Amino acid sequence: MAKKRGIGIACTFYGIGYGNGFPDVSTALVEIHDDGSVTVRTGAADCGQGSNTILAQIAAQEIGVPVEKVTVVSADTDATPDAGTTAATRQTYVSGNAVKLASRKAADKLLEFVARELGVNTIMGLKASDGYITVLGYPQKRMSIAEAATRARLQGVRLVGEGTFIAHTTKLDENGQGAPYWPYAFGVQIAEVEVDTETGEVKVLKVIAAHDVGRAINKAGVIGQICGGVAMGVGLALMEEVILQQGNILNPSFSTYLIPTSLDIPEIEPIIIEDPEPTGPYGAKGVGEPATLPTAPAILNAIYNAIGVRLTEFPATPERVLRALKAKEKGGSQ
Repeated sequence: MAKKRGIGIACTFYGIGYGNGFPDVSTALVEIHDDGSVTVRTGAADCGQGSNTILAQIAAQEIGVPVEKVTVVSADTDATPDAGTTAATRQTYVSGNAVKLASRKAADKLLEFVARELGVNTIMGLKASDGYITVLGYPQKRMSIAEAATRARLQGVRLVGEGTFIAHTTKLDENGQGAPYWPYAFGVQIAEVEVDTETGEVKVLKVIAAHDVGRAINKAGVIGQICGGVAMGVGLALMEEVILQQGNILNPSFSTYLIPTSLDIPEIEPIIIEDPEPTGPYGAKGVGEPATLPTAPAILNAIYNAIGVRLTEFPATPERVLRALKAKEKGGSQ
C-alpha cells in the first residue's frame, strides 16, 4: 500500500514575556472624553494578532462603555508610552494589565466625580456599564458617562489614567535554576498525516489543537491565533527552509522559499482551555507562539507512526522522507 496514515502528538509549555530577569514593563495612558468615548495610548504594536482589539475590550470593560467607543492609538513613538516589543507572547498579558490599570484609574476619577454629583458617599455604590453610571439599588438614579465626563471637564477634572505593569521574573542562577517566567502557557496538538511511500509526499489531514489561554477575552481572536499558529507549524514541518551557500541565501523569494497556501492547510480543530491566570487581565494569558510550537513535532511523530522512520530535520520534504525509507530498507538509521 503506497499511502499510509499515522497520528502524532506533541505538547508544549511556554513562558509568557521576556523572562530570565529581563525588565518586562508596559505603560498605558487612558482618557475619557466629553462624548463618552475613550482613547487608549499604548506602545504595543498590533502586527495582525489583534492586540488593539483586546486592549479596547479591556478598557471598555473597566470603564463601562461599548467597545465601539474606544479608540486605540498604538505604536506611535511620538504619542504613546513604551510597551516593549510585540514578542514573547506578552502583549495581552503585560500591556493588557497596563491598560486595565490605566482604565481603572481614569474610571475611578469619573466615579468619584459622579458620586458627588449624585449624592453617593462612596464609589462602591456606583456601577458603570453600557455608557451609564447607575446608583446600585436605585437604577432610576443614573447619569450617562458622556454627561458626567462633560461636567467633570467643565469643573477642571481631567479624566486621564496612567498604568504601568511589570511582569514577574527572576534571573536564573549560575546553575541554571530559578523561576525565569511567570506565567506559562500550555498546549497539546494531535496531527493526522498521510504519507505516500512512493513519492515521499506528506499530507497533513487534520490537526487538533488544545491550548490553555487563561481566559479568552476575544474567542474569535484566540481561534485565529491557534489556526494561524498551526498553519505556520505546517510550513515549518513540511516546506519552509532557508538554503545557504557561503553565507548567501539561494531562495530569497516566495517562488523558491515555499510557504503554505490555503490548499496546504489541513482541517484544524481548535480547543480553547480556560484556566484563569490570577495575575492576568481578567485571567488572560498569551497564545501567539505556543500555538505554533507543537505542530511540527506532532507532524513528525505522525510520520513516524505512519512509516516507522524518525525524521530529525525540518522540513520533512519528499526527498528526505524517501531517503529515510531507503535507509530503513537497507537496515540503516536516519
